[in-house]
Amino acid sequence: MTKEDLIEILNSWENLEITVKEIINNPNYFRLLLDIALYNKEQKSWRAAYVVDKIHDITPELLSPFLDEMTLQLKKEKNSSKKRHFLKLISMNTIAKKHQGFLVDYCLITLKSDKEPPAVRVHAMQILFNISENEPELKSEILAAIEHEMRYHSTAGIISRGSKLAKKLRNQIP
Repeated sequence: MTKEDLIEILNSWENLEITVKEIINNPNYFRLLLDIALYNKEQKSWRAAYVVDKIHDITPELLSPFLDEMTLQLKKEKNSSKKRHFLKLISMNTIAKKHQGFLVDYCLITLKSDKEPPAVRVHAMQILFNISENEPELKSEILAAIEHEMRYHSTAGIISRGSKLAKKLRNQIP
């Protein structure tokens, strides 16, 4: 399968389950899929990020070698659908120490942005919480940011995840 073949398959959404199984059975295709998700600028390239997410649900170890690359791509990514999947995937994995500073800054900006869809902001909130588990001195700042967003820019998703994370943070802050 070539990159062009994979793009054509992604354009026909009805083949999603077959595509996921094929890539899991042939992990060398995963790199092709990830290249489309990370670097393709076509409007429907978010579908590749969606498929990466579905594959991660079944075989998360396929993504591990590429988390650094995915994290760095956030610096350039404009597509909010891709950002949603990238942030979700990053939030579900161990965050490399070398990326924590960037991700704290990026996720605080993203959380506070009214231009980002709620799902993107929720995953940014989760990453901030995850980082605070290893960097407890950030807990108060992250709690304040979450409470601010719940109060002034709330959506159902922000309130739902924010309430759970804020409760955990309040219990952890001395």
